Amino acid sequence: MRKNSVKNTRINAEVQKELSRIISREIKDPRISPMTTVVDVAVAPDIKTCKAYISVYGDEEARENTLAGLQSAHGYIKRELARSINLRNTPDIRFIMDQSIEYGVNMAKKIDEINAPIHAREKKED
Repeated sequence: MRKNSVKNTRINAEVQKELSRIISREIKDPRISPMTTVVDVAVAPDIKTCKAYISVYGDEEARENTLAGLQSAHGYIKRELARSINLRNTPDIRFIMDQSIEYGVNMAKKIDEINAPIHAREKKED
């Protein structure tokens, strides 16, 4: 199975959907932030491993606590994933912190700060 095959794309989407559900509704660990999002999932073509890219809204401490909570709940998450998705193998999940959303928000703020004087000048001219 190729990495970008239709089957692999469907498996990635299904695993992402189920991981989001499990993390937001099933896990009761107080370390895991309620503002945790599964941004992307990359399941290996042999379906043995999986990289789950996680985004957490908050400070660095919230990110570290959430990652620690997810790693300690790894067995439970894998068991629930096996129950909800019917695959030959249940992938071993590796959680990776993704900061692309935060980066995008910061860049948008910086662009707005740069454009604010320009917009103020345009309003004065009108």
